[in-house]
Amino acid sequence: MPAAVAGPEIERLIQLLARLPGLGPRSARRAALHLIKKREALMTPLAGALQVAIEKIQVCKICGNIDTQNPCTVCTDPRRDGSIIVVVADVADLWALERAHATNGAYHVLGATLSPLDGVGPQDLTIEALVARAHDPRVSEIILALNATVDGQTTAHYITDLLQEANVKITRLAHGVPVGGELDYLDEGTLSAAMRQRTLF
Repeated sequence: MPAAVAGPEIERLIQLLARLPGLGPRSARRAALHLIKKREALMTPLAGALQVAIEKIQVCKICGNIDTQNPCTVCTDPRRDGSIIVVVADVADLWALERAHATNGAYHVLGATLSPLDGVGPQDLTIEALVARAHDPRVSEIILALNATVDGQTTAHYITDLLQEANVKITRLAHGVPVGGELDYLDEGTLSAAMRQRTLF
C-alpha cells in the first residue's frame, strides 16, 4: 500500500472528491491540489456554496426538480405550458432539456427508471403522482423523455399502461440518427429505429 503523501484532512478531501461522477482517485488528487493552491479564489467560495446548498436546496413538491424554492423556479414560471408534462428519469435529464431549450412544458421527475435487477420497482418512483397529474383536465399531453435503454423503455411501457384511462396524448422522444451523425458510425439498433421512425422531408 502506498504511503500517504499528505495529512489525513487532505486525504479525506481527496477521498470525497473521488466519489463524484467522472472523478477517479488520480483526478480527485489533481482537483484537491488545485483547490488547495487556489484556496482563496476557489476553495473558500466553494465551501460557502456547499453550505448554502446544504441549508436551502430542496425537492420540488410538484415536479421533483431540486431548487432553493418550493415549488421550484420551473413550476412557478408563468410562461410554462401546463398542458404538457415532460417525464424524465432524473433531475440531470430535466436540466439537459432546459439547456437545450427543447420544451416549454412542465416536468415530472420519476427519480429513476424501473430496474428489477437493481431492486427498483414502481413503488420507488413517483409514478402515482404522475398519474394524478395526468388526470388534471388542463393536461393534454405526456411526453416520455426517457433513455433509450431497456430500463427506460420498460418504464415507458409501464407508465403508458397506467395512463390508458387518462384523457391525454402520450408521446415519446424520437430515436434515430443524431444531428451531425454519420451512418457508418451508428449501431444497428439506432439505424433500425431511425428507419422505422422516418418522417416526410
